[in-house]
Amino acid sequence: MKRLKSLLIATVLFLGTSYTINAQAKTAHVDVNEIISKMPAMLDAQKQLEKLSATYDAEYKTMAEEYQNKIKKYDQEASTVGDAVNATRQTEVQDLVKRITDYRDNAQKELQKKETDLVKPLMDKIKASIIKVGKAKGYQYVLNVADLLLADGPDLTADIKKDLGF
Repeated sequence: MKRLKSLLIATVLFLGTSYTINAQAKTAHVDVNEIISKMPAMLDAQKQLEKLSATYDAEYKTMAEEYQNKIKKYDQEASTVGDAVNATRQTEVQDLVKRITDYRDNAQKELQKKETDLVKPLMDKIKASIIKVGKAKGYQYVLNVADLLLADGPDLTADIKKDLGF
């Protein structure tokens, strides 16, 4: 009876240890930042964003130069024109400042929207690949390295890159 009890305890301990080892073996990690930064489609998306940003920057600089020129001109002529003209010019400058500010804000929103539109499909593709590779290799959990303090287990980054074709 004592022997049966010892055997039963040993079996429970063995199964518990085996379960713990299996649970640890079913977890892997991947470096999503590395994948997306090396992804050819992401490099193309970054070029598109840089081009769009340069267009917005050029327009913004033109508007800012227009503002500076008007301020300079109006400051030089302020003492030679009447109060009515100065008041009209002040309103014009305020409108120009508002237009420049609105343009800058809209440009930032458009860039963020464009970035989201370009990056979301890529992230969805990466996620699908992680799921595919993780399941094919028998993992229950695949964690992103960026969220881990310690990543001392199987790394699927190379497998994901291979699955994505780069």
